[in-house]
Amino acid sequence: MGPATEKIDLSTTHSDIAVLQEKGFLLEKVIGEGSYAKVYKATHMVDETRHSVMACKVIDTAQAPRDYLTKFLPRELDVLIRINHPHIVHVSNIFQRRAKYFIFLRFAENGDLLDFLTQNGAVPENQSRLWMRQMLSGLHYLHTLNIAHRDLKCENILITANYNVKITDFGFARNVRVRDRDILSETYCGSLSYAAPEVLKGVPYLPKLADMWSVGIILYTMLNKALPFNETSVKRLYEKQVMRKWRFRTNIVNQLSSECKQQ
Repeated sequence: MGPATEKIDLSTTHSDIAVLQEKGFLLEKVIGEGSYAKVYKATHMVDETRHSVMACKVIDTAQAPRDYLTKFLPRELDVLIRINHPHIVHVSNIFQRRAKYFIFLRFAENGDLLDFLTQNGAVPENQSRLWMRQMLSGLHYLHTLNIAHRDLKCENILITANYNVKITDFGFARNVRVRDRDILSETYCGSLSYAAPEVLKGVPYLPKLADMWSVGIILYTMLNKALPFNETSVKRLYEKQVMRKWRFRTNIVNQLSSECKQQ
């Protein structure tokens, strides 16, 4: 997601805003931006005395290519209406209006994990262990439903007011099992630095296993405040992965337990 801005984007029309207000939802400011979507901070007016702060993902299908409309968007919507877990961001309402989808979900008061690392530095081992346990609980739930996320990264881990973490952004998620058989993925998904070797290699891969690689990259990044492999070249990144060319920063390594460093 891109940088925050203070203004309501004009592509969300006044009539869209009016319809949402009738349903008790007020859009405030853009807090993130993707290829075909913007994320707003929003307020849900439950009644005259109660309201809750939310996030609203607005997907503009008029700006999206056919492949996204016929494949990725239907998958995302299907996943969102099926999932319910304490460590996966909760979606409360989905509205469609003309070419736009409005997806209302829990607001993360402490931003995402990448923001947290940037502002606070490396996460201590005990806190990293807790957050990893929460992430793996959410991921195990998804995998039990035969859903693979396929875009796990620090930007897609949200931190709540109570400093718990929740997995978000299911734009690349898909069902990975049909008629008792695991489906291999051939689509390159996610972010380069978090992609598993088999994804980079361009061969059909098992998405659940690729998710687990991405979670490992998140754990390392939490502990180290830096990615294990920081390459823009797919070839060089793949070579470093298979040769295990990574190490913790000098000022971090002495703070970690031997059990952590041996994993």
